Amino acid sequence: MTKTVNQKAWLLVLPVFGIVAFSALLPLMTVVNYSVQDSFGNNQFFWNGIGWFQELLDPSSQLGERFFDALWRNLLFSAIILLIEVPLGISVALSMPRQGWTVAFCLVVMALPLLIPWNVVGTIWQVFGRGDIGLLGYAINRLGIDYNYTASPLAAWTTIVVMDVWHWTSLVALLCYAGLKSIPDAYYQAARIDGASPWAVFRTIQLPKMRRVLLIAVLLRFMDSFMIYTEPFVLTGGGPGNATTFLSIDLVKLALGQFDLGKAAAMSLVYNLIILATCWVFYTIMANVDAEHRPAGAAQDGAAETGAAAPSRTRVEADRRAT
Repeated sequence: MTKTVNQKAWLLVLPVFGIVAFSALLPLMTVVNYSVQDSFGNNQFFWNGIGWFQELLDPSSQLGERFFDALWRNLLFSAIILLIEVPLGISVALSMPRQGWTVAFCLVVMALPLLIPWNVVGTIWQVFGRGDIGLLGYAINRLGIDYNYTASPLAAWTTIVVMDVWHWTSLVALLCYAGLKSIPDAYYQAARIDGASPWAVFRTIQLPKMRRVLLIAVLLRFMDSFMIYTEPFVLTGGGPGNATTFLSIDLVKLALGQFDLGKAAAMSLVYNLIILATCWVFYTIMANVDAEHRPAGAAQDGAAETGAAAPSRTRVEADRRAT
């Protein structure tokens, strides 16, 4: 009996495709159109081909030098953020309680920084780090350290990194905590019976079970840190000088400040491709690592099931022939 497949359910998905096309595809095609043209005002555009892309990817040109400087700042910032927030988030998740009334309290406290809007976070740290009225800036200056994030590139970078760690470490911690909660108690009981040390428990039980959530945490934090805009823009405006001018800030300055739509469109497309390519590399590497560390028991169980099923089919065939 042939089962009839009803394809009318695809009609329910068409509105979603329409919304995606309107909100993503059409603006993307507009940016692509701007990236191959030049404008001299009065809504007059002239064909430029791949000229903007050639200038953007040429480090010797003014646009290329500006682009690569901002790109290295972004990569450095993302690397610092991942090196700090991932181990710190794992440590916080391991120290959180597993049961009792304190679980809900800790989860609420950890989620509070994530509920604050990005522009409010930048404003909070802008006031917090000021040397005249800010608690942080005043305390550091009283210790004899010359701290001024509006004049010192090192102070500006330190403030932005600490601000991002304060804002987003909770996300990594909550994801790792979810992975830890999914570990059955039988694993810990077996470890206690074997006399395993805390480090052995973490290395052989907890870390492998957190590998998938860590993949999600690394991908999310890389994308967020690489696309950061609001917090450093509110805090430093890209300064002092160009010390904290990341790609997103430089792109806005180029598009809205100088109104170079062609250059800004080309930079935004390359920016987007870099994010997609880097995320794909991150995912591929970590997925391969996860596959290499996957227990061989699953494959052996599958082989055993296949081997057990084969004699069963053989016996059925032999019985049928005998009959």
